[in-house]
Amino acid sequence: MTTTQTRPPASATEPAAAPPAGRPVRVLGFRQNLSRWDLKLSPYLYISPFFIMFAVVGLFPIGYTAVISLMDWDLVRNSGEFIGFGQYVWILQNPQFWTALRNTFSIFLLSSVPQLIVAIFIAAMLDRNIRGKTFWRMSVLVPFVMAPVAVALIFSNMFGDVHGLVNGILTDIGLPAVPWHKDPFWSHVAIATMVNFRWTGYNTLILLAAMQAIPRDYYEAATVDGAGAFRQFTSITLPSLKATLIFVIITSTIGGLQIFDEPRMFDNTGEGGPAQQWLTITLFLYNIGWGEWNFGRAAALAWILFLIIILIGLINLAVTRTLVRDEGIRAPKARKKQKGVRA
Repeated sequence: MTTTQTRPPASATEPAAAPPAGRPVRVLGFRQNLSRWDLKLSPYLYISPFFIMFAVVGLFPIGYTAVISLMDWDLVRNSGEFIGFGQYVWILQNPQFWTALRNTFSIFLLSSVPQLIVAIFIAAMLDRNIRGKTFWRMSVLVPFVMAPVAVALIFSNMFGDVHGLVNGILTDIGLPAVPWHKDPFWSHVAIATMVNFRWTGYNTLILLAAMQAIPRDYYEAATVDGAGAFRQFTSITLPSLKATLIFVIITSTIGGLQIFDEPRMFDNTGEGGPAQQWLTITLFLYNIGWGEWNFGRAAALAWILFLIIILIGLINLAVTRTLVRDEGIRAPKARKKQKGVRA
């Protein structure tokens, strides 16, 4: 009969057994290193196509436009004479630039502000439990998929001064006809209506997606506490939409200040009206570049518009962060207290 002795388990205080003498140290092979490189570099490779395409079709044209804006550029010879900031001075001293800037901001405010308010209201309605909600949610996107030129042509005929559909309805009910193509304010209203028709549904779906991401427990707790629908909307929905509202406002600002299709197609000439009633900055840029073939001045105007968009975007960001609260937390002390609890 043979007996085998088992080695008692080593205690936690005993040192670990040293590897046998002469045993080679394990070195990671090429496959292991490749796996580590893949883990570290693959995320950057996945997003690299966007940055490569942006550098080719975005960053390079921006830099090239900056160079051209400092020259008296000749497109035929593909060369120019360096004149410094002379093109910028000419743009800023031109009365048409200030008229176009005023018209651009007027159309931007008449379109972006009502558009955002209506989009929030429609999104709140579609977020409720209604019949055929999938149909209604898809229907709001129909104007967005329409061609901008088609929308501009339809609305320009609707807002005709003599035979337009809108003036026909107004005269039938005893109201005077509106000079849509003569009065600057009413022409801005007509163009802003085109913009609102096309982009309200797009912003509605973005806001609706953000509303559906809000936990339903918040609304159930508010209902138990006796809060009505309006109080829930102002205390739960709006604070939770802060990041989405910032995105929608900034994108609306960029699009509103670059408006081109609607004023271009509002009449037959496409030059902003006989007295520049609806001349916008992008339309003025187009007239300078392709009408006068002065690409140095057009490039300078493009850079001025670029700086204006950045400035207005930063102002919108600051104002939105101030007006819209964080996740229903109202006071700064409460936010600091919550951060301390999380820490």
